[in-house]
Amino acid sequence: MALIECPVCRKRMSSKAKSCPNCEAKASGDNSSQVRINHIQQSSSLINQSFVAMTLFIAGVVLWMWGGEPAEGMRAYISGVCVVFGFVGYLVTRVRIVLHKRKSV
Repeated sequence: MALIECPVCRKRMSSKAKSCPNCEAKASGDNSSQVRINHIQQSSSLINQSFVAMTLFIAGVVLWMWGGEPAEGMRAYISGVCVVFGFVGYLVTRVRIVLHKRKSV
């Protein structure tokens, strides 16, 4: 018995197993449609994460400029954290999207 990679979810499974314990894909047979569906779901998840990060960034900028003048005190710290996490999160997610698109389906 050896550990092999599931063709759909890419997790380890036994070579003697008839189906993957994680995603229930059959070990033998044509799994191309299941692989394509998994790829689309991963793309959708990455796009949603990108949207959340961009929303956090925009919320930080709006919070910083709310009221017509730059923020002071606690509002400045909160808006700064939102801007930094939103910007970094967006960049990381965009890199993950580019790397995900390079994978062949």
